[in-house]
Amino acid sequence: MTTRTLQKVIPSIPASDGAGVKLRRSLGASQLARHDPFLMLDEFYSDNPDDYLAGFPAHPHRGFETVTYMLDGHMQHQDNGGNTGDLGPGDVQWMTAARGIVHSEMPQQSEGRMRGFQLWLNLPAKEEMKPAAYRDIPAAQIPVVQVDQGSVKVIAGRFNGKNGAVHGGSTDPHYWDVRLEPGAVFESTLPADYNAFLYGYEGEAFVGDEKKALPHRAAGVLSMGDNVRIVAGENGARVLLLAGKPIGEPVIQYGPFVMNTREEIEQAIADYQAGALSREQVQRI
Repeated sequence: MTTRTLQKVIPSIPASDGAGVKLRRSLGASQLARHDPFLMLDEFYSDNPDDYLAGFPAHPHRGFETVTYMLDGHMQHQDNGGNTGDLGPGDVQWMTAARGIVHSEMPQQSEGRMRGFQLWLNLPAKEEMKPAAYRDIPAAQIPVVQVDQGSVKVIAGRFNGKNGAVHGGSTDPHYWDVRLEPGAVFESTLPADYNAFLYGYEGEAFVGDEKKALPHRAAGVLSMGDNVRIVAGENGARVLLLAGKPIGEPVIQYGPFVMNTREEIEQAIADYQAGALSREQVQRI
């Protein structure tokens, strides 16, 4: 069994998106800061309403999936298909933009903490133009598996034989929220040919047999291997673990559009400007 090591660190950097929401971006901070099939990871976290109240007004997407995981606060989704969804603490929205969607994500609070993550997950070329769909997943429907001195919230993939709220698909994404008590040791197998990374957002975490420190609020790209090992520091740890089957295709991104060629990007822009994305059907799963 080969234990994965901490191969590269991608620090998160301050950024803003939407109408000025303040966040931190690790994966996706540059075109070189990706880890196939993962395109981007944003963390939003603020107790100051001025940092998030403007929200993310109506905007388009094409060619990939977005996964929004709320820890604190209340966000509402609306899209061109007339769908409305509410995300509260612990909830997840899994949206397959694919052929095209126009949606908004707006805070439903005027004070208090807004905290969570948005992940961008790529689609293979053969699926980029399939119909758009989205699913709201309440926290109560997301399995939580108890481990020695901690727990694993299985948003996607499988853990200890337990299927997550989302499982399968072309990239077979694994998305776990790992919570560890001080000094706890977490180990799990992963498919050896899947790319994987960690994001530590609370406490301290040390990775691999070498116990290499994962910097706070940074993405840690893991080497290949069939096992992952995390040791929590003296204050415990909260770590996102993400793994998926690499696609191995060209990635061309222009803002909210991710395709394989510049011609496809130009077509996406033209379709959006002509109103075609606003007329696409959106399936609520």
